Amino acid sequence: MSNKAVINTDQAPAAIGPYSQAIKAGNTVYLSGQIPLDPASMEIVSDDFETQARQVFTNLKAVCEEAAGTLQDVVKLNLYLVDLDKFAIVNRVMEEFFQAPYPARAAVGVKALPKGSQVEAEAVLVIGD
Repeated sequence: MSNKAVINTDQAPAAIGPYSQAIKAGNTVYLSGQIPLDPASMEIVSDDFETQARQVFTNLKAVCEEAAGTLQDVVKLNLYLVDLDKFAIVNRVMEEFFQAPYPARAAVGVKALPKGSQVEAEAVLVIGD
C-alpha cells in the first residue's frame, strides 16, 4: 500500500499539465513549480517582477497549507529566474514570506518559463516528526 497522497487546493493555480500541485510521501511534500498565476483567472498577475514573485510565494504558501504545513516547513527551495539581475528583488520578497532559519535554496537563470512568467519556484517541505 502506497503512502503517497495528492495535494490539491483551489487557493493555488490548477496544474497546467500532467502533474499535481504537490505529492506527499510520508512526511515529505514535494511541491511542483509555481508561476505567478492568479488561481481564479489562471492569468499572470502582472508584468511587474516583484508582483510576480509575491504571487509565486503566495501560491506556494497555499499549497503548503493544504498539505497541513507552512512555508516555515520548507527545507529546499528552487527558484528559476528569466533575469538573474532580479535576484535582489526576489530575495527581498522572499523575506516577506520566510523567517530564519531559511530553507536551503538554489536560484537558476533560465531562458524562458511557462506562460511568459519571469519567475518560478518549487519546494520540498517536511511536516510533523
